[in-house]
Amino acid sequence: MTTDATAVNKKSDKSDEKVDWIAEIRGLALMLLAVFAFHSFIAKPFYIPSESMMPNLLVGDRLVVSKYPYGWNWSSISFHLAPRGDWRLAGSTPEYGDIVIPVHPERDEDYIKRVVALPGDRIAVQNGQIVLNGSPVEQKVEPAIALPLDANSRCDGFGFDDFRAENAAGERVCRVPVLRETLPNGATYLVIDHQNQELDNFAEITVPEGHVFTMGDNRDHSADSRELNHPRGLLGPIPLENIGGRAEFITFSLDGTTSLNPISWWTSLREGRAWSTLRPAIVERNPVPER
Repeated sequence: MTTDATAVNKKSDKSDEKVDWIAEIRGLALMLLAVFAFHSFIAKPFYIPSESMMPNLLVGDRLVVSKYPYGWNWSSISFHLAPRGDWRLAGSTPEYGDIVIPVHPERDEDYIKRVVALPGDRIAVQNGQIVLNGSPVEQKVEPAIALPLDANSRCDGFGFDDFRAENAAGERVCRVPVLRETLPNGATYLVIDHQNQELDNFAEITVPEGHVFTMGDNRDHSADSRELNHPRGLLGPIPLENIGGRAEFITFSLDGTTSLNPISWWTSLREGRAWSTLRPAIVERNPVPER
């Protein structure tokens, strides 16, 4: 008799333990809102889909983009849910050499480029070399560097030039010629400029107030502020309210062989790229002349 009563009580307890779906949904909504707020106002992940920032960024790199360095605006809001506008909250201006996330002026599409000219600067490009306020930006030839040659980095975006080679260990690599470019504030980084093409020459313009001029590090394969007419480009200087953040560091990088097999989640990781900073090194320079 006692056993039967216990069983009845257990069934009664189970029937009373109903799921509070309203509380569950509220908790889920708050969690999603917290993630959305973090992505919009603090930092978000970013994936590199193109070769426009080689050799410093490769297809398959995963980055962290911080949202607060230049303040907040409509383009800070994740998924482009905010309407476009010219407002900025706690706004500031990028520095020379910063890698930023500009939104295309006509499409809700994120780009990733480097800031090479600031508001009020006069900028031109002559034979691939930036001329800033009448002075050529320093470029020095450096030894070619070996980039990965894999499913995400096929080394086939270089026109008639074939940079496929073998390193000392007999491994196939993409060996690209590079230049070290150094901006007036001492920000220094590598660029690739191996062809003569239309964007190697750009007539001088003055960057309007509240704008910056951006270029990709892979100069012959980048749709950036130099593209004034082609819809793929950024159509000139970028309004500061169209900059959604600054690239900070690489979290990890994939070689394109990732599959459903969990083992590939590890074997597809590229070595030596995790936690690499994306802030340019700064060398001592003479003071920047007044514009």
